[in-house]
Amino acid sequence: MFQINDNYQKLPGSYLFSTIAKKVAAFQEANPDKQIIRLGIGDVTQPIAPAIIEAMHKAVDEMAHAETFRGYAPDLGYDFLRNAIVENDYKARGCEITADEIFVSDGAKSDSGNIQEIFSEKNRIAVCDPVYPVYVDSNVMAGRTGTYDPTSETWSNVIYMPTTKENGFVPEFPKETPDMIYLCFPNNPTGTTITKAQLQAWVDYANKVGAVIIYDAAYEAYISEDDVAHSIYECEGAKTCAIELKSFSKNAGFTGVRLGYTVVPKELKCGDVSLNAMWARRHGTKFNGAPYIVQRAGEAVYSEAGKAQLKEQVAYYMKNAATIKNGLVEAGFEVFGGVNAPYIWLKTPDQMTSWEFFDYLLEKANVVGTPGSGFGPSGEGYFRLTAFGSYENTCAALERIKAL
Repeated sequence: MFQINDNYQKLPGSYLFSTIAKKVAAFQEANPDKQIIRLGIGDVTQPIAPAIIEAMHKAVDEMAHAETFRGYAPDLGYDFLRNAIVENDYKARGCEITADEIFVSDGAKSDSGNIQEIFSEKNRIAVCDPVYPVYVDSNVMAGRTGTYDPTSETWSNVIYMPTTKENGFVPEFPKETPDMIYLCFPNNPTGTTITKAQLQAWVDYANKVGAVIIYDAAYEAYISEDDVAHSIYECEGAKTCAIELKSFSKNAGFTGVRLGYTVVPKELKCGDVSLNAMWARRHGTKFNGAPYIVQRAGEAVYSEAGKAQLKEQVAYYMKNAATIKNGLVEAGFEVFGGVNAPYIWLKTPDQMTSWEFFDYLLEKANVVGTPGSGFGPSGEGYFRLTAFGSYENTCAALERIKAL
């Protein structure tokens, strides 16, 4: 008789955002007259920029003619997109990354879940706490996390690095030595980040102990402060210890289009084994390449018109972030984030748990956010709001919250 991967049975409940969706659907069914404002999931709301739409239309037209039709995309990505990424995201920032170190995919979420496949299940992972749930869940599925303690909501073989108000949202080097370190800056969910010097210290640490950093830079487009790195490869020595994940979802509105990429430097090795070669083999075997139309859209992100239009969109969302942050502060909430990222991280009032505040906000204000405990034990007592809604809905939600 066939057998299943028992590791899936270890996962507690359903995926965080699936649970939220079910709760909201049940409330909506019971209260069809209520207008819900959703500031929970980090999904964009502004339409794709005109320069990108134009490139997509052109690519669609090409698919209608035999001489310009494209079938399977190169599994690692079209050269026109990989070269544009190198020039704009790396060379422009003084980083020496080459096109054959860029692996184009259908999004950073897929890559953040899949990248663990090239590592031994014996590796010990370290994660910031709170953290994006995919990092831990994908390692649970792989059998790397040990046993789950429902009381502490922790895994026995995971090293948790608190990233909280008490340490200025800067994770400290763990007492136990990890093999894989997941870092996400600007951070999801807290919206906070670290300085270049602090990131350099993590690179030095990883090289010293022989660990690899999985660096999620999905929100780098929202960085506004000069002393914050847009890429981990701005740090000396990062190419021998770090893999970087990037996304087109949040900077260019590709949440419904799907495009991202992962950087695996050729200098990154385990003994004599190249992780670049390993990821290329895995990528080529399990992925048929992002669609040509979508990759042409990605190329347009780096056009002069695309850059200008996306700068306006980022500013739109960050205006929302400032509106939420300032309004909540005026209402007496303790608030973090919202400066280098489109997330607001707030302390729940009256010692409410994260889920109690979720229910309270949904029922009394008809506003949806994300319970902090869903991101890890150190997220308990906190709550995340996103700035990705429309400005009108953002203002309306804020007024409802302030009226509670």
